[in-house]
Amino acid sequence: MSRPGCGSPLKYAASLYSSREIASSAVSEVAARTRRALRRSNNWIQLLKFGLVGVSGYVVNLAIYAALLGIGAHKAALVSFVVSAANNYWWNRHWTFSREKGHFAHQGVRFFVVALAALAVNQLWLLVFLDWLGWGKIVSQAVSIVLVTPLNFLGNKLWSFRK
Repeated sequence: MSRPGCGSPLKYAASLYSSREIASSAVSEVAARTRRALRRSNNWIQLLKFGLVGVSGYVVNLAIYAALLGIGAHKAALVSFVVSAANNYWWNRHWTFSREKGHFAHQGVRFFVVALAALAVNQLWLLVFLDWLGWGKIVSQAVSIVLVTPLNFLGNKLWSFRK
């Protein structure tokens, strides 16, 4: 059912709307979904729980990092991140996202993929703070963790623990 001279029906449909209208519609849809999500108290409770789990992971991360600084800051950050990620996975699976329990291994793999992405970003922040700006090791790791937290939450809420 294409119009003469327009080619496929998809091309015809695309010609009806400008790119600007399509982008505007997509932005409106995202804004509407965001407003609906912000109105759900369950999302706020999950964010609070995620934050509390994150605080425990933060303490675990910094304690292990400080204990392992003798092996080098970047290696210590790697080990401390893996240990704190395992801690956070257990708590998030059993407490924060307990209603979304899926297959243990499936969610675990997704969680650790998100954790690896966050680790990569963490390492980049350490590069900036330690190697370029010359900040202290503990302060650099502490700030890096805070900056990586939004990536972690969104990745886990929207992918790792989604049924």
